[in-house]
Amino acid sequence: MSDLEWLDVAAEGNIGRDSYAILETDEYVIAVFNVDGELLAIEDVCTHDGAELTGGPVRGCEIICPRHGARFCLRTGKALSAPAYEDVPTYAVRIHEGRIQVGVPA
Repeated sequence: MSDLEWLDVAAEGNIGRDSYAILETDEYVIAVFNVDGELLAIEDVCTHDGAELTGGPVRGCEIICPRHGARFCLRTGKALSAPAYEDVPTYAVRIHEGRIQVGVPA
């Protein structure tokens, strides 16, 4: 993961605790969550049916798909329950020059 392209998501401090922001490009739809002050980025697509994960409840470091209840780890992207069996991609997050950025493959 040494060759990353860093994409701006929001100004530092603009994603409050227990909130999220969406980065949408032609290639990506990434949700950046603030979980107790830790910024975690995950693709905003359930691997079960392609639905958005955002809008589902976040419990600790897990998000629950609002459509069918599949659970995913926000840190690792691991699918934790049926009906999803495939993991969701996660992304590196950094603060750079006052901006929250997500690293995607260059």
